[in-house]
Amino acid sequence: MISGSEAKTILVCDDEPHLREMLSEYLCERGFGVKQAENADALFEVIEQTPPDIVILDINMPGTDGLTALRQLRVDSAIPVIMLSAAGEVVDRIVGLEMGADDYVAKPVDLRELEARIKAALRRQSFSAAEPDVPMRATGRVPFGRCELDLDGAKLFGENGEEISITAMEFSLLRVFAQNRGRVLNRDQLLEQAHDRGWEHFDRSIDLRISRLRRKIEVHPSKPDTIRTVRGIGYIFD
Repeated sequence: MISGSEAKTILVCDDEPHLREMLSEYLCERGFGVKQAENADALFEVIEQTPPDIVILDINMPGTDGLTALRQLRVDSAIPVIMLSAAGEVVDRIVGLEMGADDYVAKPVDLRELEARIKAALRRQSFSAAEPDVPMRATGRVPFGRCELDLDGAKLFGENGEEISITAMEFSLLRVFAQNRGRVLNRDQLLEQAHDRGWEHFDRSIDLRISRLRRKIEVHPSKPDTIRTVRGIGYIFD
């Protein structure tokens, strides 16, 4: 159970009423506050009124689908989003990750797995302290290509000072690179230090995240010189 002072609000967006009710009942019993939305329009109405701490978003909905809703949400919001996708829809999962989803859960939903992934996403959102084997925590502002990362405020700024929207996982990855400047990190190290062990070992998860980050920070994303690939090993921020 989650104490009242730590209770988080979850917004469940799915066009299936029975699924919304099942998720709401299960999560409420575990101390979360839960709101429901039957489609993308209702999703944005709820967010505009009272932004939740995390969104559970179905991919396949009539009208505006979940991926389109995610794209719209990511224009100006970094609220963690866990996508619901039918089993086997790998392409949708890849697209969702590229567009800024924080995680995904396959249908039929395993409630315990969903709860674990929610808690993992919320931990990342809270920017918890680094693991013992992580170097001393970096602070202040760190240049990343044409951008600047505010480690204390958990924000990314463009070359003209404008704030660029990043997800909690994207911030965690940038922070790990800032803490390990000049060190080559493999994918397992990035997952571990970014507090992302709740993920399945989805082959391209880290690669997709870094590809998305490069489009934000690199002068020439197709020829990155800020976060570079070390072939056969991983990545380096140099």
